[in-house]
Amino acid sequence: MTAAAPVHGTWKDVLAEGRLAQFVLICLAVWLHAADSLVTATIMPSVGADLGGYAYFGWATAGFLLGSVVAGASAGWLTGRTGLRRAFAFSAALYAAGCLMSAVAPDIWTFLAGRLVQGVGGGWLAGFASVAVGLLFPDRTLPKVYAAVTGLWGVATLVGPLMGGVFADAGHWRWAFGAFVIQGLAVALAALVLLPRGERGQGGGVPVRQLLLIAAGVSAIAGADLMGDFALTLLLVCVGLALLVLSVRVDARAPVRLLPRSTGDLTSVAGLGLATMFLMTAASMGFTVYGPAILQATRGYSALSAGYVVGIEAFAWTAFALAVSNLTGAWRGRMVRVGAASAALGVALFIWVMVDGPFWSLVLAAVLLGAGFGLSSAFMNQMVLAAVPEEERGLSGGAVNSVRLTGAAAGAAVAGAIANLNGFGEGLTQETARATATAVFGLATPVAALAILTAWRLTPRAAAQGV
Repeated sequence: MTAAAPVHGTWKDVLAEGRLAQFVLICLAVWLHAADSLVTATIMPSVGADLGGYAYFGWATAGFLLGSVVAGASAGWLTGRTGLRRAFAFSAALYAAGCLMSAVAPDIWTFLAGRLVQGVGGGWLAGFASVAVGLLFPDRTLPKVYAAVTGLWGVATLVGPLMGGVFADAGHWRWAFGAFVIQGLAVALAALVLLPRGERGQGGGVPVRQLLLIAAGVSAIAGADLMGDFALTLLLVCVGLALLVLSVRVDARAPVRLLPRSTGDLTSVAGLGLATMFLMTAASMGFTVYGPAILQATRGYSALSAGYVVGIEAFAWTAFALAVSNLTGAWRGRMVRVGAASAALGVALFIWVMVDGPFWSLVLAAVLLGAGFGLSSAFMNQMVLAAVPEEERGLSGGAVNSVRLTGAAAGAAVAGAIANLNGFGEGLTQETARATATAVFGLATPVAALAILTAWRLTPRAAAQGV
């Protein structure tokens, strides 16, 4: 009698039948997208000093994330028309082109345009990597493959700040983007050689109206950075947030949707779960975008040291996610609540410790913030996916990523507007950095507190539905 195939494949299964090279290629694609944000956060103070771009810190992150949202939503459509091999190679080449634009940028506007192109290329790469996993690897090997992808994000938290910090401290921040140009081109060439011809995704349409509304909303918030007047800044931020809400309402009635139909219903599991993800991510972005600059200006840290302090958050996220990954039953809901509270406590703590607190308190705040995401994210994802109708399962998987990226883009843009109102855009000094820390984290704290509220409402509803 022939033995039954194992439910979970081994690493030998993952790499069998010529899949080793394809596995390495997928890992490289994920690495490019994972490391980008930490490298860029570490070198942005150097970019601002060189190109006069302190007023556009939020734009550098928001533009990249906005490009990722648009690309991620259209990844299935593109692979369905061009095939995985050409789509993968094109996206890697596009990412490399964006990095080249930033590397040689003579002014801040060229640099920001490069960041947007990087976001589109990187977003497609991440999307195509997911498509490639589904097309090229047997179901029994998927837990191993996804574990490796999670591990890569952990590696990025260690290598990203090192890479950015070394280049920035040496006075060669442009070389960091040059290194990514080489890596992007290598992935593009490898895709043409290693991926099979003819493999295609599911295709489908693109939610154009919703993506345009999201782009307009994030752009309005980013434009608030330059107003220099509190009333006008507040007006543009409100307009931007209203456009994001409108995108959810339009999506519910659209023939091609980006989100589950229940996203706008804050009495539903999906609506509460996605709202919690959006709020937590938006509240965290002030630390990612402005943390390195504040630490360098007020504490005298090198770019490398500041980058690693920010990297602690991402490392804590990965470590705590792995620590609770085997919890089941009621523990899932508890971790969602504890995670939301932990993230909010970390954000609030930054108000007092970012500039003047002892080093251990700074590390504690970063760990609390990262742990909040690590404890809760996977379980919120599971709740959302289990609560939607079967025909929306695939859609909901993409929605989780889109909502997080949109929250990050909006959070970065709002943080930029608040920072510039407190003088950050006029130059990086101890005074402007101190004022920025107080204002950015002071505004983010009530946003994080709202995430506690939605998380508290989410868990009993999920339990009642058995999800």
